Amino acid sequence: MEYAIETAPLETLQCDCLIVGVYQDLQLSASANSVNVNTQGLINKILARGDISGKNGETVLINAIQDSSIERILLVGLGENQALSGKNYKKALLAAINSLKKTSIKSVVCSLADADVIDADRQWKTRQIIEVFSDAIYQFTAYKSNKETDSKVEKICITTPEAERGLAQAGLTQGKAIAEGVNLTKLLSDLPGNICTPTYLAEQALELGKQYPSLDISILEEADMEKLGMGALLSVSRGSRQPAKMITLDYRGGEKNGKPIVLIGKGLTFDAGGISLKQAPGMDEMKYDMCGGATVLGTLLAAAQMQLPLNIIGLIASSENMPDGDANKPGDILTSMSGKTIEVLNTDAEGRLLLCDALTYAERFNPDVVIDMATLTGACLVALGRVPSGLLGNNDALCNDLLAAGETSTDSLWRLPLWEEYQEQIKSNFADLANVGGKDAGTITAACFLSHFAENFHWAHLDIAGTAWRTGPTKGATGRPVPLLSQYLINRAHG
Repeated sequence: MEYAIETAPLETLQCDCLIVGVYQDLQLSASANSVNVNTQGLINKILARGDISGKNGETVLINAIQDSSIERILLVGLGENQALSGKNYKKALLAAINSLKKTSIKSVVCSLADADVIDADRQWKTRQIIEVFSDAIYQFTAYKSNKETDSKVEKICITTPEAERGLAQAGLTQGKAIAEGVNLTKLLSDLPGNICTPTYLAEQALELGKQYPSLDISILEEADMEKLGMGALLSVSRGSRQPAKMITLDYRGGEKNGKPIVLIGKGLTFDAGGISLKQAPGMDEMKYDMCGGATVLGTLLAAAQMQLPLNIIGLIASSENMPDGDANKPGDILTSMSGKTIEVLNTDAEGRLLLCDALTYAERFNPDVVIDMATLTGACLVALGRVPSGLLGNNDALCNDLLAAGETSTDSLWRLPLWEEYQEQIKSNFADLANVGGKDAGTITAACFLSHFAENFHWAHLDIAGTAWRTGPTKGATGRPVPLLSQYLINRAHG
């Protein structure tokens, strides 16, 4: 997809379709009013007919415009004539691109950044057009014989006044980078487990390193991890024929000796549950248990494209969790890299075994903050549904920064408590910790387990089990939380 900024008057443009916004009660946006004047009141006639009321997300495509270089006009309802919330702005954008996807339209001019949005400038509004349009157009065709996608759209120009060209251009740069990061995350996540193995993830990281000189990539093999004492992580891979990988992406855009932000992703490329085998229905979706690892790759791609003045370390702990004669058994006791021992009560609680060694490994980078992300607990989906990701952490400032980034990006978070009382649930009679804490508060007790390996730095944990992919007829990866983390990094870079 090609994106560009356009400052020329609307009536001088040539395109297959122009997108303009209309409000309720027959009111026009500035761009719609301009087009209306130059088409002898065409938009007013459409509104007067009642074909569109202006409610948020409504659309009408006008297919014939006389004496105009613009072949079609798409009217998009924006709701009441007042500043939109960020989510309602994105709702209107999504309705716009969805209405164009199955047409023959190739070139689009979008003027929806003219709409007023609460606490948002031209940069943010421009960025969202690219993020929303790119997300909606994405289709997984890698293993389909017919590679043709629903959308024919090839170029999108975003209109802006000349005075705000700089803001719009900055939004374009950010939007393209984040959209590419989201698309990479979605593609890797949507790949099946027989293709996207830990080795494949490592190869994709190495490819990123070749594309971006600012990224250095290194891979720890199982022999390396054994020397480091990563007994928790390696216990998960024992049941698989695929070797585990610890993938490190080192982005150095900040001061030479500046402390890095460390992002850790759970990269479990398929989760059968191990000996504590999952039920068969829906097990195909366990290819998505590596969405945290894919998010690290997507976020580092976005950071490299934006050339953020930060130091960032990405760590991906990657394995499979399979049943096998050498797999973890309930009751086994493991020794983690930190030296803490863990009683395995449920082999399907393997993600925390990957992450605990990755958290300990992160200490060697002398991090400023550490943020891990994982499709960790079904309990998070039960508690929060598919709207926000779960957030827990040991530092209020870090958690508040992430919540603020979630508000700005509309990639929402909801913070859960990490109180001392919950630690009682993961006590073991036979080891330092148990890897599960029973049925109650599963998301919280999982984070309590991880907190024992994050005592030496500021840390936040994102449980993305409910938000990393959609199920049902629209099954597929969402690319979250790449927008959230990208916004957090942007805020850190410009804070």
